[in-house]
Amino acid sequence: MASISAPIKDSTGKQVGTYELDPAELAPRISKQLLHDVVVMYENNLRQGTVKTKGRGEIAGSTMKIFRQKGTGRARAGNKRTGKRVGGGHAHAKVPVDYRYRLPRKAIRLATRMAILSKFQDGQVIVLDQLRLPEAKTKHVAATLKALGLSETTALLAIEKPDPTVWRSARNIESLWVSPAGELNAYDVLHQRQLVLTKAALDWLRNPTPSSN
Repeated sequence: MASISAPIKDSTGKQVGTYELDPAELAPRISKQLLHDVVVMYENNLRQGTVKTKGRGEIAGSTMKIFRQKGTGRARAGNKRTGKRVGGGHAHAKVPVDYRYRLPRKAIRLATRMAILSKFQDGQVIVLDQLRLPEAKTKHVAATLKALGLSETTALLAIEKPDPTVWRSARNIESLWVSPAGELNAYDVLHQRQLVLTKAALDWLRNPTPSSN
């Protein structure tokens, strides 16, 4: 594949360069099937699965029929636990279900890098020269997003390593997600419209440390 590039901008939105990238450094190709499978895995793992209703056997009360079966002139009736009566148990009661499962780790890692590569190919990546916040204030991150033209869309900000100041500054912006480069996943990358990578985070992705997950 031919090399791809993304604009490098500073916090004021001014372009200060271009980042050239060999696609093979991220992923050899893009597999839509793998991306689909990994996204479905993450969505299933978000499901609570805690719904619960009582069946007939879980309702307190006698198992004796309410009245005798024959000779009354009425239709036959079961006990008070039947689902046909108020307070009775459900005929097909719902029980808690654990929807969680996990694909192989190598597949998940590859899908993450494929998702990042797809953002580059779609022109939805901005490389931020650096992100230095003087204090933990939302206005600093909001001003940067406005300067980058991202105040009206969803975005994922990837930084090189965990930074409490950046996290506290961005947590009140609903449309913005923040993640260290080593914790990126395909679901987060594809969920947000735009991907903002600090130059240091992109350098890390090209040459991740051996201890990264």
